[in-house]
Amino acid sequence: MKQSNTLPSLYLSDGRFVGFDDDALNVINKFCNGLVNEIVIFDMSSQDAEHDKNIGIIKEICRIFNVQIIAGGNIKRFEDVKKLLYAGCKKAIISTTYDDYMNALEESFKRFGAEKLAFAFENKDDFDKVDKAVIEKVSILLSKNEFESDYDVINLVSSVKWSELKLGADGLIPVIVQDYLSDEVLMLAYMNEEAFLETLKTGMMTYYSRSRAELWTKGLTSGHFQYVKSLSVDCDKDTLLAKVSQVGAACHTGNRSCFYTEIVNNSSDRLNPLKVFESVYDVIADRKVNPKEGSYTNYLFDKGIDKILKKVGEECTEIVIAAKNPDPEEIKYEISDFLYHVMVLMVERGVTWKDITEELSKR
Repeated sequence: MKQSNTLPSLYLSDGRFVGFDDDALNVINKFCNGLVNEIVIFDMSSQDAEHDKNIGIIKEICRIFNVQIIAGGNIKRFEDVKKLLYAGCKKAIISTTYDDYMNALEESFKRFGAEKLAFAFENKDDFDKVDKAVIEKVSILLSKNEFESDYDVINLVSSVKWSELKLGADGLIPVIVQDYLSDEVLMLAYMNEEAFLETLKTGMMTYYSRSRAELWTKGLTSGHFQYVKSLSVDCDKDTLLAKVSQVGAACHTGNRSCFYTEIVNNSSDRLNPLKVFESVYDVIADRKVNPKEGSYTNYLFDKGIDKILKKVGEECTEIVIAAKNPDPEEIKYEISDFLYHVMVLMVERGVTWKDITEELSKR
């Protein structure tokens, strides 16, 4: 089913879309709700602080929504292209607006390839200035104000029909909901056929409320939407597993997961890599807020960013030296030292392990 042949373009200024009173994420949500799967966003910023703010909004859109973003505007150099692609954009648009556009285009082409780039020019003279070997491979847009493309209505297709699922006596099937990045179990809910089909149609998790005897799309009242990343069925076809991008909290209590009350624990997360990193990070973060006399961590925070960076650099060098030693014990020790100092730097600059893992997942 085709909706239109015009790719919608939105203009982002100081974290909000021009012409819309609503929050930027809510605007995108309205476009994603069964309308489009690809959107062009122009960064209209003029100052670096606004530029960074707008890129932060674009990054959040790419993380949350089941929509592909092509972004342009205020791309003056290769670094701007890199920021947009690392934010999760499908493509970055380089236009002739800025003097150094040729260098930005050619360097970006070498680094990321043609499939990650689009080139927008105002007239044939601009077109003729660019290396034809590059131009022949990237997407060409005749004007930065004209974007034409066919796009499909978001409509997920299930390989298993509803009639093939084994339902309970009430005609419902249980759905286990997981965070698609962390695999954390968020909640358990139920679907009837209407909820199942609505979920496929909109890309947003929709359930059947047994207590209210009605359909409900998660987040319509709270804003805590769940966007479908995958749906799976178990071997007996009587339970669904949904992996989602969760906005805010999944639980009505405000907790991230409904399963926050522990009643038995006979396991240990001592060797779970992410749990170890998060545990050490949390101790470091606590030291910054609640200083402890004699703490080496507090000594680093007190000395400031230059001291922290100096230690990170020193530990890098120690890793290089240790790597020349055939005994692996030394390099394990030095890498551990390095990671500790990197975590001090992360806390100092407000970067979390969630930020890092989300970034790595895009690479």
